[in-house]
Formats: sequence, C-alpha cells, structure tokens
Amino acid sequence: MRWEWPGNIRELENFLERSVILTPGSVLQSPLSELQMAVAGDKGGKDVSQRDKERERILRALRDCNGRLGGPDGAGARLGLKRTTLQSKLDQFGIKPGTFRA
Repeated sequence: MRWEWPGNIRELENFLERSVILTPGSVLQSPLSELQMAVAGDKGGKDVSQRDKERERILRALRDCNGRLGGPDGAGARLGLKRTTLQSKLDQFGIKPGTFRA
C-alpha cells in the first residue's frame, strides 16, 4: 500500500490482474522485480514522459519474450494487454516485434 505506483490506474489494474492469474497458490505473488526495474530506470534525474515509460516497458517485455506477442508466454500477457492492443501500440511506437526474436 505504501508503494509509489510508477504508472496509471489502468496499468495498476492490469498488474494486479496478471499477479492474480500467475499466482499458483492462495497467497498473492506479484513480480515486484519488474516494478523495481521500472522505478530504478526513472530515477536518473530526467523528466521521462509517460509515453517513453510505456515504450520502454513494451521493449523490455518483447526482449524477455523473444518478440512473441500472443499466448501465455507472450509480451501481451506479461503486460496485461490483448495481443491486438499490443500490436496497435507497437504500430504507434514504430516497433517491429520480429527484431526481438532470438
């Protein structure tokens, strides 16, 4: 409850929903390392826009998922987005997911 959330309310809802889905037992397990990396990246003294933060989150998820967008192991699931929504965001940012395949 004391965590300073680095995104907007929709991102928080998606994060919590993803945490609930991915938790194997009855005790909620949230991937806090993802949040700590995002917050640590924002403390460089720069005024990073929300758009830049979102782009970086997408790029990180694509790298982690080897460019895979859909499915349970895809970047969309990791970000809490539908594959089509993620594809739309990639188009907005001019990101080509194929460049992230190993």
